[in-house]
Amino acid sequence: MLVLSACNEPVDDMITPPAPGPGGAAANWAARADSAQAALHQYFWAPTNQYYLQNNLGKPDFNYWWQAHGLDVLLDAYQRTKAQDYTTRMQQLQQGAKKQNGNTYLNTFYDDMAWHALANLRAFQVTKDPSYKATATLLWADLKTGWNTTQGGGIAWRKTQLNYKNTPANAPVAILAARLYQLDRNPDDLAWAIKIYEWQKQTLVDPTTGTVWDGVNRQGDGQIDKEWRFSYNQGVFLGAGLELYRATQQTTYLDDANRTAGYVLNDSQLSPGGILRDEGGGDGGLFKGVLVRYLALLATEPAVPAATRARYVSFLKFNGESLYKQGTRRPQYLFNTSWTTQPGGTVDGSAQLSGVMMFEVMADLQARQLL
Repeated sequence: MLVLSACNEPVDDMITPPAPGPGGAAANWAARADSAQAALHQYFWAPTNQYYLQNNLGKPDFNYWWQAHGLDVLLDAYQRTKAQDYTTRMQQLQQGAKKQNGNTYLNTFYDDMAWHALANLRAFQVTKDPSYKATATLLWADLKTGWNTTQGGGIAWRKTQLNYKNTPANAPVAILAARLYQLDRNPDDLAWAIKIYEWQKQTLVDPTTGTVWDGVNRQGDGQIDKEWRFSYNQGVFLGAGLELYRATQQTTYLDDANRTAGYVLNDSQLSPGGILRDEGGGDGGLFKGVLVRYLALLATEPAVPAATRARYVSFLKFNGESLYKQGTRRPQYLFNTSWTTQPGGTVDGSAQLSGVMMFEVMADLQARQLL
């Protein structure tokens, strides 16, 4: 049963837990994900304008790319539960996001459009509703106009700064192109995916460690922002490697993904003590969720060696349990930007979305019997 209220007792306590394992009662991650989804809807949804608000206190700021991740987490819940309430919310969110964005899905930021294209393509694959495919196709056509030869190639970050190229624009577009190829088998899509990926790898990835840097020429000086190391960037690059592997079966792409994932797990700055670091509110609140989503996809790829998969699952489980035990205010199910401390009174929608992603990942891993 879909529980729509998160204001009383945690949903965990209202659902029969799975049979206990050797160490006692097993965590019910599906129930926790239900609670997280209910909190997202209760505290962040704008019922009139149909989009996710800036924060749980009702700040109405519209963040275009956050809505794409809102669509993604609704898809997570629908795939897990098959509850039609989630498909209704997906349609409402699409209408609200378009209206708030000037009655169009197009935007000046290429990275933001990439996220909407990815979410819409996935929505089409899950629901078979052709309107989602049409939106993804519309966005894909516009995204390709962001490629130019400044800095040797790459998709620009935004239309008003065409000589600045970064990971947030390029890696998600490479994922999109590779997924489109897997769906439609259009060789042009694969060519785009490879072209974008190779530029990204050659320009913004450390070939030894797999560290993914943020961008190049942000200040017009041709320099690479090597000090900007965010979980987001690692996540989208390993996600691109995974999708290129799936599209081509060339193991070099999977090797790239595993190298970057290994960096994430072992870097004391990015994941101190094994917990993904606090990257702040605002847009930064979404960074960990992006990493978690793509690392979980890598962890469930059959071609990943069993020992490597076990390390990824262990890392995700450690982070999920830390978020649940330390970074979640219950019974409200509100999440902090830090996954080791309780949130304050104000919670950004970005941080909430990341927490929902983490719980949905845990529910999926548990359903696959990987925990």
